[in-house]
Amino acid sequence: MHHVENFYGLTVLTVPPYTPATLLPDAASVAWRLQSGLYSTDEDADVCWERFTSTVELEKVRALVLGYGMDRVSRLTDLSDRLTGLEAVFLGDIEDEEEMISSIEQSDVAPLLEAFPGLRELVVRGGSGLEFPVAGHAGLRSLRIESGGLPPEAAESIAAADLPALERLELWLGDDWYGGGTTVEQLAPLLAGARKPALRHLGLQNSPIQDELAAAVASAAVVPQLTSLSLAMGTLSDKGAEALLHGQPLTHLKELDLSHHYLSDEMMLRIWTTLEPAGVRVNLRGKREPDEEWEDDEEEDGASGRYIAVAE
Repeated sequence: MHHVENFYGLTVLTVPPYTPATLLPDAASVAWRLQSGLYSTDEDADVCWERFTSTVELEKVRALVLGYGMDRVSRLTDLSDRLTGLEAVFLGDIEDEEEMISSIEQSDVAPLLEAFPGLRELVVRGGSGLEFPVAGHAGLRSLRIESGGLPPEAAESIAAADLPALERLELWLGDDWYGGGTTVEQLAPLLAGARKPALRHLGLQNSPIQDELAAAVASAAVVPQLTSLSLAMGTLSDKGAEALLHGQPLTHLKELDLSHHYLSDEMMLRIWTTLEPAGVRVNLRGKREPDEEWEDDEEEDGASGRYIAVAE
C-alpha cells in the first residue's frame, strides 16, 4: 500500500509545516493530507491540525486525506460547522512502511456520515475496529473499504444500509485471521439490489470465499443494473468461474475484473471468448498458482493453497 497521490479528482497536497497562508494554493483546488511522522506524539498531531485550521480556508475544502497519526473521525466532526464544503474523505492513508493494513485502527464512521450530509465519497483503509452502524445516507456516491480483514458486522451493515445515491461500492473483505469472515448471507441485501438503486460498480474483493461469492453473483438481482463488476484479489478458481459462465448473462457489463486469480488457462480462454466479443473488458491479469506445500490441507472453504492479495 502507498500514499494516494490523487483523490476525488484532485492532487493530494500534504499540509506544509511552514508555508505562509498567502502562498498556499486555493483550498478547493487540492485534496489536503494531514499526517504526522512515525515517531510523532499527540502534540505533533495537534500542531498539524492547528496549522491546517489556521492557514487553510476550511469552508472551501472539498477533500481531506487523513494519514498516520491523525484522529480519523472526532476531529472532523468537531469541524463540521467550518468544513461546510467537504465532499470527500480518505481515512487511513497509511503505507506499509508506516503500518501494515491489518494493524490500522479504525472506529465508528456513523458520526462522520451524520456530521457531513454533503459527503459524496468515503474511502477507509484498515478494518480493525471499523463499525458502520448507518441506516442510510442520502448523498454518498462512492464507498471503498480497503482491508485485510473487514469485520463481518461492518460488511453486513453496509449491505443493509439505504444508500440511494451510491454508484460505486468496493469492499475488500479480507481473511478471517485478520478479522474478516463475511458470509454470502450477510451480503444478501446488497446482492438483492433493493437499497442501492443507483449502484453501477460493485467490487466484492480480496476474499478467501471468492468462489462462493461468484456463485452468488451469478444469480444476484443487483447484477443487471451494474456496468462493472470486480471479483478481484481473491481465491477465485475454475469452480467460481464456471458458476459465473452458467449464471445470468454478463454481456451487458463494460468491465469484469477477475485479476489475482487461480484460473486454469482453459478457463481463462473460455471467459475471454464468451465475454470479449460482446464488448466486455475482462481483466485476467495476475494468474496465481496454489502453494503446493499447503494444497493437501483440509479447509472448509476448499481454498487450500490459495491466498488473497492483501491480508497482513
